[in-house]
Amino acid sequence: MHYKSTHLSFKFMEKETLPNATAVLVLGICSLVLGCFFAGIITGIIGIVLSSKGRKLYKENPEHWEGYSSLNAGFIMSIIGVSLWGLYYVYVIIWGASMLSILSTMHNTSMILG
Repeated sequence: MHYKSTHLSFKFMEKETLPNATAVLVLGICSLVLGCFFAGIITGIIGIVLSSKGRKLYKENPEHWEGYSSLNAGFIMSIIGVSLWGLYYVYVIIWGASMLSILSTMHNTSMILG
């Protein structure tokens, strides 16, 4: 008897890394670190925009892609960085307005007394 051996080969599909996953993560970190400077909003917005393609690809076929955790973390940090930038500048505007009010009051008081 002749036995014919059958060799089953399983070809595992290698997962691809999501495009811009590392770049989005770095931009998200930079957005947090540079949040009080103008560069914080720029890096945050770029991170949010770059993450949109990768997030869309992952939602279409999650089994095909890896690196979603990095992409998602960068996306979240970018949103937080942009929000911190916005809060910081609201604080600056309120602080500036209050300083102008104090200076105006001091000036008016000195005019009355002097």
